Amino acid sequence: MTDMLHSLHAGEEKRLHRFFHRRLKNRDDVADATQETFLRMLEASHATLIENPQAYLFQVARSVARVILTRQTREQAMFAPDDAGMEEPDEFPLPDRIVNARQCLLIMAKAIEVLPTRCQQVFILSRLRGLSNGEIAAELGISRNMVEKHIIKALLHCRKVRAEIFF
Repeated sequence: MTDMLHSLHAGEEKRLHRFFHRRLKNRDDVADATQETFLRMLEASHATLIENPQAYLFQVARSVARVILTRQTREQAMFAPDDAGMEEPDEFPLPDRIVNARQCLLIMAKAIEVLPTRCQQVFILSRLRGLSNGEIAAELGISRNMVEKHIIKALLHCRKVRAEIFF
């Protein structure tokens, strides 16, 4: 992580949490949005000269919040109770879609397996077991900052692999 991003993380993480909490109201979404914001900042810092990091951080945060709120709205509409047609089950996925999904899942599992051991442990505890960063830090005896660094590293790796799969 660059020095600029490290100091931003140390100085602005709590404000960023409050920012997301006011908008998203869900603790899990707040943690995910905070990580996504710092992940985007990390990606941007490699390609862009950021003159005002704090302002840029909160601009990125607004964008992340918009994306999450849009997703939540779509999910609410998708999962809204609809009595019509609920008597009959939906069609089963076609066999080729099942095979394709399983192949993608195997590729992603292998991508996670090649991560360094500690990074892999943190990512699994976070994404598969749903533990908070604080819980992971306590369980593994590392700092929350290290937990976040491992998650960011794993997410970047998984994004890269996912982009290769779908493009």
